Amino acid sequence: MQSSIDNQLSNHSIHNTNMNIRAQRYQRDLIDKAAELLGKTRSDFVLETACREAQEVLLDQRVLTLDTESFQAVQLLLDAPPSDNPKLRQLMTMTVPWET
Repeated sequence: MQSSIDNQLSNHSIHNTNMNIRAQRYQRDLIDKAAELLGKTRSDFVLETACREAQEVLLDQRVLTLDTESFQAVQLLLDAPPSDNPKLRQLMTMTVPWET
């Protein structure tokens, strides 16, 4: 499912403004490798990625307004102890490769 930003980017084939950034050579090379893997130009990759991240930042700042009853129901769910999850418990006890 494409986000609205992705749809806006794909619906406009003509770019009408410039953005210039400075980067370290290793950053440019990293971006170029990722863009190439996706079959995109550097500019398209950077623009799409930056817009997706900007959208996430903005979405994280949304305020939800609830009536008292709904708020109390959410509070009860958040305050309740977590249910037992054996797979999560096993995962949390595993040693990760970068710590060995």
